[in-house]
Amino acid sequence: MTSLTGPALRLTVYIGENDTWHRKPLYTEIVHRAHAAGLAGASVFRGVEGFGASSLIHTSRLLSLSEDLPVAIVVVDTEERVRAFLPQLDALVDGGLVTLDACEVVRYVGHRDTGTPDTKGKKSL
Repeated sequence: MTSLTGPALRLTVYIGENDTWHRKPLYTEIVHRAHAAGLAGASVFRGVEGFGASSLIHTSRLLSLSEDLPVAIVVVDTEERVRAFLPQLDALVDGGLVTLDACEVVRYVGHRDTGTPDTKGKKSL
């Protein structure tokens, strides 16, 4: 498991839900490549409404359902690891927005699989 605390870099990739890479969702390919690159973690967030360079508003509201909602893929790791990953994004992302933000990791702890349920009622982050 990767240990990560202190200064870090947050990579956010904004794309459309329908963007694909070899017939599978582009966000899936980005997450799998981030995992293969050994990055600390990646999460995908589906937006309920938004617009980008096309200026078209995409929304999940019932009266104007969009088939291409905004998606954000967020990766946090050391600056060195995130910057080393950027060339892979160049090959994958031909539309959308990619941003980098400095951040500080306060806590990064994985779940331990003990095979038994937590009986003390504690909740993890």
